[in-house]
Amino acid sequence: MGSRESVEMPDEWYREGLRFTCTQCGNCCTGESGYVWFNDEELEAMARYTELTPERFVKRHAHKIEGKWSLNERRGPDGFDCVFLQRDDAGKALCMIYPVRPMQCRTWPFWPENLDTPEDYVRAGKTCPGLQKGLQGEGEFVPIEQIRIRRDATES
Repeated sequence: MGSRESVEMPDEWYREGLRFTCTQCGNCCTGESGYVWFNDEELEAMARYTELTPERFVKRHAHKIEGKWSLNERRGPDGFDCVFLQRDDAGKALCMIYPVRPMQCRTWPFWPENLDTPEDYVRAGKTCPGLQKGLQGEGEFVPIEQIRIRRDATES
């Protein structure tokens, strides 16, 4: 059965692609209290990267909610920060586990709830300068195929 072609969904208002470039503002890593979900494979990678055992990693950096793992948060100047968010002297956001960050982080802003309607995408852009620039036609072009991959990765 060879390769499977992606079928265009009628509600894919973004079928011409979108523009987005991360500005490292950290807004997606701070704000209202929330969840950063991760699976066992991501746990292994984050533990290895931080030179901890998986057991030690979750003891220090995570908690379980209804049987699923989420990274911890800590109070920050703008609300609740991901435990791995740090800022340099200029205020630039730095993820201390960036190369192994969870899928949820890697797929922003192409989450299903942001892609439901153009209005949802614009709403997500209110706190994301990289998305705002994209809405103004600036930033890296992301074709529909990549958007679908990122969108669908968050649903698995």
